[in-house]
Amino acid sequence: MSRLVALVLAGLLVACSAAAAGLNGFQSPDGRYAFLYPTGWTRVQVSGGPQVVFHDLINSDETLSLVISEVNPTNDLEKLGSAVAVGEQLRRTVIAPDGSGRQAELVEASERQEGPRTFYDLEYAVHLEDRDRHELATVVLDRGRLYTFAASTNEIRWAKVKDMFHQVVTSFTLLV
Repeated sequence: MSRLVALVLAGLLVACSAAAAGLNGFQSPDGRYAFLYPTGWTRVQVSGGPQVVFHDLINSDETLSLVISEVNPTNDLEKLGSAVAVGEQLRRTVIAPDGSGRQAELVEASERQEGPRTFYDLEYAVHLEDRDRHELATVVLDRGRLYTFAASTNEIRWAKVKDMFHQVVTSFTLLV
């Protein structure tokens, strides 16, 4: 019987690791958050931009970024609005603000619960002058901080990386 239990546990471990194959883990130095990022991507420093940025070494226009914004500590995500309302606000103020030369469409917006926290998962089609892009993001609010974690690629590669990007974006978690 113990041999059977050991085989079942070994099978479960192999299945779990296969689900995250090709992904590495990242944890913030302060232990506040963690996420998965694709193998072969490297972290880059951006001054005056997102707190964390990774990009693909081969397809350098594929990026992963985390922006942390201070907000009213008494707010919760639902007070900011529905997933669609927050997605539209993000589209207008960050992704395609007036004068940026970009146009963006909120393709999908959904809400999910991870323990006590609400996450909004957002998908955008972004139109630039010279190319089209696709972006996935997740937004969560905790202790006066709004975390916006996003993965972006050009539209040509979207079909190839879509499932991986969904796995990466939904891997974002708050640890404290």
